[in-house]
Amino acid sequence: MTTEQRSSVVTKLLNGTLSSIKSVIPIDYQIEKPKMVKEDLQLFYGVLIGITGDIRGNLVFTGQQSTFGSIGEKMFGMPLEGEMLLSFSGELGNMIAGGISTSISQDGTDINITSPTIMQGNTVLHGHKQALKLTVNFESVGTMNTYLLID
Repeated sequence: MTTEQRSSVVTKLLNGTLSSIKSVIPIDYQIEKPKMVKEDLQLFYGVLIGITGDIRGNLVFTGQQSTFGSIGEKMFGMPLEGEMLLSFSGELGNMIAGGISTSISQDGTDINITSPTIMQGNTVLHGHKQALKLTVNFESVGTMNTYLLID
């Protein structure tokens, strides 16, 4: 893949991510400017979803458990804890990634996603060629980071 093609795909991924978050999460938010990340990704709680097809890599959604819980409470009107919170977090990642996949495939890019993997505890991800971080600050809820890890 040429640098120009990679740039085009990354732009599509970013636009698809923004569109998907807007349609999935009914909370006002502010988005910080995307940043390239050079170091390994360290997190304590998050959801990893693999990407296959014309582009390969991973989507990783990270944040405090309380942020995921507050998003779930806003969406479903009840507090989520324990196994329900873990299940919701995976499903939230799946809904966002599904929206991204649908958005990108409409532009003619072949993309598929894997089932979500919940990461809990001190976790370090490394081995990706390129990483882009998109931070979303949800009003009165907290911050969720989306990482696009490109192989």
